[in-house]
Amino acid sequence: MSKILTQENLMFLLKGAGISLALALGALLIGMVIGILLAAGRLSKVKIINWLCSIYVEIFRGTPMLLQIMFFYLGIPVLIRMITGVRVRMDVYVVALTALSLNSGAYQCELFRSGIQGVDKGQWEACETLGIGYWPMMFQVILPQAFKRIVPPLVSEFITLIKDSSLASCIGACELMRNAQTLGAQYYNYLIPLIVAGVMYLCMTLIISWLARKLERRLAVSD
Repeated sequence: MSKILTQENLMFLLKGAGISLALALGALLIGMVIGILLAAGRLSKVKIINWLCSIYVEIFRGTPMLLQIMFFYLGIPVLIRMITGVRVRMDVYVVALTALSLNSGAYQCELFRSGIQGVDKGQWEACETLGIGYWPMMFQVILPQAFKRIVPPLVSEFITLIKDSSLASCIGACELMRNAQTLGAQYYNYLIPLIVAGVMYLCMTLIISWLARKLERRLAVSD
């Protein structure tokens, strides 16, 4: 056990945890942009926009995250080669971030949509009376009010992304889970590295939950 829990190995796992956190945070922010646009699209009165956004959400919510990661890593290069004849090699971190972001965007779409629909109808009517366009109304009036309502589920989505980032290990991304597996194979002992990795995941999620509660209280005071 002491041979595994050296300072060098712990730093190796911490580096993996940092990559996991970076992937999750990047996916949350990119997914937030995607989710807002999708939510606005699904609430749009233009049927084709509503239809396209609904298809996107159903596809990414209805298929496994692991499949999506593998599709972008293995499937997209095949499609590119079929169309252009050029062989490409996908960067594992770009693939992981892309898959996590697109998947998160589909889930965040529903969060933002429910938050937007929870805004008092009087706000919508006032904007229409003043002649404010749909998109300016959405981004300047409705979304700021909806955001406060969806802070808790957004935090849950962030925590889910941290845990889902472990799926990137299947394509060789050196995040926390992959590094734990590497140490396990090196020392022929997977128990200790996996326990330490589990503790690190738990610490990250507990800290984020604590920060989220503080943010919720601050937002409640601002109301």
